[in-house]
Amino acid sequence: MDQPNSPDPGHILHTANAFWASKTLLTAVEFDLFSLLGEDAMSGAALGEALGLHPRGRDDFLDALVALGFLAREGDGADGRYRNTPDTAAFLDRSSPQYLGGLLKMLGARTFGFWNELGEALRTGRPQSEIKHSGRAYFDDLQRDPQRLSQFLEAMSGVQMKNFHRLAECFDFAPYGSVSDLGGALALLSRVLAWRYPHLSCTSFDLPAVTPHARRAVEAAGLGERIRVVSGDFFSDPLPTAEVITMGNVLHDWDLARKQALIGRVYEALPPGGVFIVVENLIDDARRENVFGLLMSLNMLLELGDAFDYTGADLRGWCEAAGFSAFEVLPLTESASAGIAYK
Repeated sequence: MDQPNSPDPGHILHTANAFWASKTLLTAVEFDLFSLLGEDAMSGAALGEALGLHPRGRDDFLDALVALGFLAREGDGADGRYRNTPDTAAFLDRSSPQYLGGLLKMLGARTFGFWNELGEALRTGRPQSEIKHSGRAYFDDLQRDPQRLSQFLEAMSGVQMKNFHRLAECFDFAPYGSVSDLGGALALLSRVLAWRYPHLSCTSFDLPAVTPHARRAVEAAGLGERIRVVSGDFFSDPLPTAEVITMGNVLHDWDLARKQALIGRVYEALPPGGVFIVVENLIDDARRENVFGLLMSLNMLLELGDAFDYTGADLRGWCEAAGFSAFEVLPLTESASAGIAYK
């Protein structure tokens, strides 16, 4: 008989086979199951026919998604009808403005396989992504393919949507007149801030291949007169000046020297009293709690090798070394925070 405090293998086994659940969800997104359902309810047979599923796996697949909380089912057996949950309707139906499926498709098609090479990455410190075979980073190839680049930018916007809205709610931009977002992608942060703060002048700054996509997103939002989209390289070109300069999931793309160089360039571009805001999955200072932040840092190893995520204390030290006089961490969502440095 087990003692009350005896070791339990449950957590070990649950984590060891967690990829079963992950791949089940990623495959459902690959099949576009949640978009197929939309606001409707369908039988297992109808779904199987529409998706081209073999009868052997169909019911296990659909009912596993029910048990995992990604589908709802009315009735049992052959009479059961499947429908989206509120979460999958909001985030995995491509007709939703909050669609996150692009990110999940990228995770399933690319990232899932890279993690099978984590051991080699840990032994060598080298990336296990496309760089390993072609010598080129994924984003370098994306810039040559406008359609794939658009899908990637939409996926990254989905990741940051909640974080940016929380930042707009939790940090008071009212005292400031201008914001420049470096690595702005589809100008999502600029759009969120422009909607919430009508007085703000916003600039979204990114590479030349990205800016046409950003301009379309800004014009579609009716914010063309409020948001300026600028092309450039933030390592070599002048940074757009503003009272607040922001970066969302940018610093973790680089090694320490480039992180520090970027922070130094931001400091020089800010006026006295200016603010630098970094939105990332900041790891807790004791490195015990933010599981997603720590795993994201391993993911950056797999993607780029010398890129890494970091703690709030790390960021504070780099900002103080650059000359910033004050620093704070503002929690945003479960794993993401804003590191805020004041000049």
